[in-house]
Amino acid sequence: MAHYPFKMSAKIKAKLADKHKVAPREVAECFYNRTSATLIDKREAHRTDPPTEWFIAKTDRGRELKIIFILVDGVIYLKSAFDADKQSIRIYKSKVN
Repeated sequence: MAHYPFKMSAKIKAKLADKHKVAPREVAECFYNRTSATLIDKREAHRTDPPTEWFIAKTDRGRELKIIFILVDGVIYLKSAFDADKQSIRIYKSKVN
């Protein structure tokens, strides 16, 4: 079994595979390829404690994904990952640059 820089539940793993067609390897590539900061999701419906963070990065094959996670005691728990839409890309670029 591969080692990834994050943990995910069986439910999240199934959602990534079935709904978003994203492999755990692609998520790991995005963590390793990330060149900008993460953002905090401040929308009321998405507030968590600790806060939900997200970023956009490319896989090794150039697929641009939005990665959503929480960080608890130094451990990354993946919440979701999917193809980044134009609005998310615009928001991300405007906040990190």
